[in-house]
Amino acid sequence: MNGATLLGVTLVYFLLAYCIYGRKLKAIFGIESKRECPSKRLRDDIDYVPTPMMVLFGHHFASIAGAGPIVGPIVAAYLGWGPACLWILLGCVFIGSMHDFAAMFLSVRNDGRSIAYAIERELGYFGRQLFLSFCFAALILVVAIFALLVAQCFVATPAVATASVLFIAMAPLFGVAVGRKILSLAEASLIFVPILFACVWLGTLIPLDLVAALGTAQRATSAWIIMLLYYAAVASIIPVWVLLQPRDYLNSYLLYAMMILGIAGIFLYRPEMAMPAFAVSGKTIPKLFPLLFVTVACGACSGFHALVASGTSAKQLASERHVLPVAYGGMLVEGILAIIALISVGYLDMSAFEQLLSGADKVPPQVAFARGLATFSTKLGLRYDVGVNFVSLAISAFMLTTLDTATRLTRFVWQELLMPQSPAATAAAPVTPAAAAGGFRGFLSSRWTATLIVVILAGYLGLSGGGLRIWPVFGASNQLLAALTLLAVTLWLIRGKRPVLFAMLPMFFMTIISIWALVCLIMDNWQKSWPLVAVSIILLVLALLLLGLAAQAVHKAHALRAAGARSGN
Repeated sequence: MNGATLLGVTLVYFLLAYCIYGRKLKAIFGIESKRECPSKRLRDDIDYVPTPMMVLFGHHFASIAGAGPIVGPIVAAYLGWGPACLWILLGCVFIGSMHDFAAMFLSVRNDGRSIAYAIERELGYFGRQLFLSFCFAALILVVAIFALLVAQCFVATPAVATASVLFIAMAPLFGVAVGRKILSLAEASLIFVPILFACVWLGTLIPLDLVAALGTAQRATSAWIIMLLYYAAVASIIPVWVLLQPRDYLNSYLLYAMMILGIAGIFLYRPEMAMPAFAVSGKTIPKLFPLLFVTVACGACSGFHALVASGTSAKQLASERHVLPVAYGGMLVEGILAIIALISVGYLDMSAFEQLLSGADKVPPQVAFARGLATFSTKLGLRYDVGVNFVSLAISAFMLTTLDTATRLTRFVWQELLMPQSPAATAAAPVTPAAAAGGFRGFLSSRWTATLIVVILAGYLGLSGGGLRIWPVFGASNQLLAALTLLAVTLWLIRGKRPVLFAMLPMFFMTIISIWALVCLIMDNWQKSWPLVAVSIILLVLALLLLGLAAQAVHKAHALRAAGARSGN
């Protein structure tokens, strides 16, 4: 098949899904455009900040995308491009996008609280604590893997490191200019977006090459991981409008430019998919089920998205009508990126693909993606080396956004773990953080202590394991987190007497696949990486306990309903 044809079909298919299935979801959940959102009712200009839809879309999309829809499909291409493509097209529309929409909606209707609050309403305080513990362990994996991936990208392309540092320094200036109304959003964009692209050129002139300074790539990678975690810690603590929001908004222009470059390059280059569609044999079938699904991960469905949607984005949503374009639309755009990533290596034959990722050259998947898009962009008159640098920079922008957002989210989860039980069924002001209570609990849940705990744990994990070994464990935990989020959505739909099968069936599928994958990964990593084995076992035990609690709650609800029916007769 031709890559341009595959991409064209994908674009039409996703547009139809947005217009038809997206509208159906709005009706089922009951979107009310005039209903006041938490960002306005609880505004504090730290976390709760009403935000223009395009700015929020940039923040949300950059946060959820990261390297997930790039690395996952490329690694999954070892099984051929066909299985990954089918899972992206089906999973993205009917599971991933619906999951993101539901998570953001439930959070908005619960004062911007995380999805854990919905779990507490359905399964009680113990269920909430189990879910938060699962989220914390899964997010530590997210912070670790993305710190490692960004560090590898900086080592492989030093020009990207320079540009990224310049972006970080520029973002607070944009945030202050817009936040303090010195400039309008349009005026600030006209000034800062050209400067953003100028930083790309400056990066090529002054590359930050730590390999030359420290002697080896391993030392350089470790040094970058430490510096990146320090940056993520700062971003987690300061107000969201100072750094996260403006950096994500500005970076979104890079991401859009990269996607436009990729789409235009594919349509002009028209690469033939030389890789076999199905490279499945008796030896690889066990990897197809279940590891294909957790390897593709964010390209089709991601539990991390629920934490972004209900952790930061819901607190910034200015109107409920923005849930569809930001949550559902954002995931569809991520699906497009996943298909582009698949095409970026699919034009290679299998031997060339394996040589690229595992041979003497051995480049990370994100670098393979950059090389593929740079090859296609030569049809646009762009030099290959310039294309590699630009795409690598855009990818690092994706990953940095996920890294700092994930660090902030993990801090939220840790603080929420230390909160007392929420008022039973109220939608009043959010529960006061434990930090406000003072004492030892207050010390542990302060922004400073919580962030320090997060970066220390993530740093230990990131420095102790290789990226390709951490990735499947991250993918499995990510998919299981999505299953648990869909469990909360299913219980909410049942209680509200709304249609439920569209959420229940994906929940069962994701649960079975991700638990199966975690068991396989525990066996595969046994005596190879004890930290990953320990995290996998913790995630598996917490998930099983939570599922058992949910089954008990559903059984009890059915029993009460049956008893009520008998008494009515």
